[in-house]
This record gives sequence, C-alpha cells and structure tokens, in this order.
Amino acid sequence: MVNGADGLLLGIDIGTASSKGVLVDARGTIVARTSRPHETSQPHPGWVEHDAESVWWRDFTAIAGELAAAAGDRPLAGLGVSGIGPVLLPADAEGRPLRPAVLYGVDTRASREIDELTAELGAESIVERGGTVLSSQAVGPKWRWLARHEPEVFGASRLFLMASSYLVHRLTGEYVLDHHSASQSDPMYDLRAADWAGDWAEAVAPGIRLPRLCWPTEIAGTVTAAAAAETGLPEGLPVTAGTVDAWAEAASVGVTEPGDTMVMYGTTMFLIQLLADPNPHPGLWTTRGVSDGSYSLAAGMATSGAITDWLRKLAGRDFGELVSAAAEVPAGSRGLLMLPYFAGERTPLFDPDARGVFAGLTTGHGIGELYRAALEGIAYGVRHNLEVMADAGGRARRLVAVGGGVQGGLWTQIVSDVTGIEQEIPAETVGAALGDAYLAAVALGWSPDIGAWNPVRSVVRPDAGRGEVYERFYQRYRALYPATSEIAHFLAAEQRAAE
Repeated sequence: MVNGADGLLLGIDIGTASSKGVLVDARGTIVARTSRPHETSQPHPGWVEHDAESVWWRDFTAIAGELAAAAGDRPLAGLGVSGIGPVLLPADAEGRPLRPAVLYGVDTRASREIDELTAELGAESIVERGGTVLSSQAVGPKWRWLARHEPEVFGASRLFLMASSYLVHRLTGEYVLDHHSASQSDPMYDLRAADWAGDWAEAVAPGIRLPRLCWPTEIAGTVTAAAAAETGLPEGLPVTAGTVDAWAEAASVGVTEPGDTMVMYGTTMFLIQLLADPNPHPGLWTTRGVSDGSYSLAAGMATSGAITDWLRKLAGRDFGELVSAAAEVPAGSRGLLMLPYFAGERTPLFDPDARGVFAGLTTGHGIGELYRAALEGIAYGVRHNLEVMADAGGRARRLVAVGGGVQGGLWTQIVSDVTGIEQEIPAETVGAALGDAYLAAVALGWSPDIGAWNPVRSVVRPDAGRGEVYERFYQRYRALYPATSEIAHFLAAEQRAAE
C-alpha cells in the first residue's frame, strides 16, 4: 500500500449534467481537477435516462486518464467514486448494461407501480421497514415497470447496478453496493437490519441477484489489468465501494454529526441531515449514512437551478445579469409569489402532478422580479422541508451550503433570510469528488481531518428585517399549493394528453 504522506487520492463523481474529478494529497490539497459535461436523455414524457457506456464510463475513463497523467511521478494510493442515485441499471450476469439507466426521482414513469406496491405491502409497513414512502425516487417500482413494459430486458437481467457500483464493477470485477445506496432502493432494503429485505426484493425484482453490501468507507476491490489498460490507472489501485453523490458531497463539507445539515444548491435542491437514530417520516427519505451506525434524513425538491436556468434562457441573459437585476428588487418581489413545482414535487409533497405557479403577476413585473420570486419560492421550499425535518425529530444544528448556486451570494442570503438560520460556506462548494477522495482516505486508514481539507470560508447570516417580510409571504406560500393543486393536476393531465 502507498504511504499516505506520499500518495495521491482520486475522487470521481458522475452527476446529472456533468462528471467531475479531483486529485488530492494526504492534506486534502487539490493537486488537479477536471470535468466533463453530458446530457440526460428524455425519450418519452416522464422518462429521464443515462447511457452507462457512453456517459458514465466515457466520462470516467477521460477524467481518470487526465488525473493519472497529472499525478506525474507521484504514486496513486486510492480511488473513491460516487454518482447519481438511486438509479436502476439492469445488467446481465457479466455486468453488461441491457438498457440505459433509469434515473432517480426526476424519472416519473412508474406511478402505477408505486400505487400497486404501496397497496400490496402497506404504506405504514413500507415506511417502518424501509424508512421512506414509495415515490418516483424508489427503485423497486421501476423494476416492476421494467418487467411489465420491457419483459425481454427484464428476463435477461441478472444484476442490479447504480452509477457508482457500475464503475466499481467495471474497475474491479466486484459486484457490490454501499449501504446508503441500498437504503434508497425502496422497498428492497431493511433500514434497521442494515441488510436486504429479501422477501420484498424478490416481490419486486424476482430472479435478480442482489449485490454484496459494503460501506462507502470500505475498499471494495482493486483495479484489474483490463480496467488499467482502459483508464490509465495502475493495476491494483484500491477502489472504495462508492455511494450516491449527495452523500459524498455531505462528507466533503464535514456533515458528520447529528444535526449537521447540508443544503445543496443545484439543478434540484437537496438537503441531508444526519441523525443518531432513525425516525421515519412519510414526507422525507430516511436512509443509512456513509458510515456504519449512521442515519440521515433527506429531502429533495424536483426543481431549483432548473428554474433559474429556464428563466435565463427565456430572458436571453447570463446569470450575473439576472442576479444583479434581482438584487435591486426588495424582499417579496413587489408582490410576486412562486410555487417551484415545475416538474412536480418530491419531498414533502410527493406529488408528480404538482405544477409551477407565479401568483400576483402584473405588467409592472420585469425579469428582476421574476428571478427574485424564483429564488424566494425555492427558499420557501427549503424552509418547508426543514420544518418537516424538525417534525421528524431532526433539528438543524448547523447548515452548510454547497453547489453551484452558492456563487454570487444572493440565493444563499435569501434562504437564510427565509429560514432564519445562518449557513456556512466551505472553501470547496462543489465537492462530491472531494468527498470521494476523503472517503478513500478513510478507507485506507489515513484518519483525514475534513475540517482541514475543506475549511469554512464564510458565514451567511439572516437579516431580521427581510425575515419579517418573508414570514408573511411564507404563510401564503404554504396556502397556495392546497388552493391550486386541483387545477395543477388537471393541467398536468392535459399536458400528458397533448404530448
């Protein structure tokens, strides 16, 4: 094994819109970094997919080769990987993908199967055993969808892979899945037993051999000669079991103690709060953490950065211009209120037919008001999820903001003003790949200090005056969804019929 003082660590993450990699030394200093953009495929309404070979493996080999070259004469000590999840990639007995991967909660194709399995297994039993209601985030209903709609593919399926476990299998030949990813494979995992729920797994995916379970802080295997030839990585390089990208990102910013909460500003908004003990709530996802004995509450909004990008394209301006225009608008966006449910909503509503609403529009509103109302609407959604976490016994002791949306400062300030909670901004705010390298260091027994790897750069503190304004708007925000949901559901049905 390479000595920690000399060796470099690789961290590579496969995201929804891009893949990123870092090369890190034992002190957490980033020696090199790189990324590759990619796109999702949406072949039908409600379907969102990635091709494992042309997206995941192509990105990985390019990034790994570039970073290995950047290491020069310094030895590589270990590799950590992560990726989007939970996803469903059916594969044959050799691990060859049989179709594109079905992505996480943004893919809503299995609504019928969600209802069926909920009725068969019982909603309360599902939450009690697995920690989470069945929703578009769940893997089990997507297996049943596959059996119903693509029986030839299902019949040839033998293995169940996700983005990280696909990489691990290609690199090492090991068929593993980390406990956290498994705990998002509802209803196939028993949360408290920390093991597969064999009877339920057989009910939703009969004949599928389930992977060996590991923790993300364990070494799953080493790079084979064949994988070394494809990637430029050294044969025998230790590889971690991997995990879902958001949890790797939480590790990268020191979200390690109960009450620590990460708020990830990205294409979707995602929140992770660590727990000492599981307390399943029907409005959230309760999962295993990245280390043995840890649990987490998670919440995810279906759209956030996707809305701001939509407005950017409509306005034909760059983000800097939009942020400047919104910063000139007072709190409350001059009487404009937005529901950010442009692609349905995940937690805490679990309503794929929810739709976006701008309430209060007049011809006096311009792009500044629209953009600020979008940021405020997403912030109200963050507060809603934090309140549900509190109802589940999870108190936000510390908030850490990460993701591309922290740039510019306006969005994070609005979230702190709406929630009344300060947020720490770490030095590295787009850090799933850094988290992968950190988890590899833990797996190698290096005892890394994440506070030294990624220190706090600044703190966003709430403004009490704006908070008073937002309190009044938040109450109306909470009332707007129940008042408009029937209309939204009608419009969602009309949209499907028109496609």
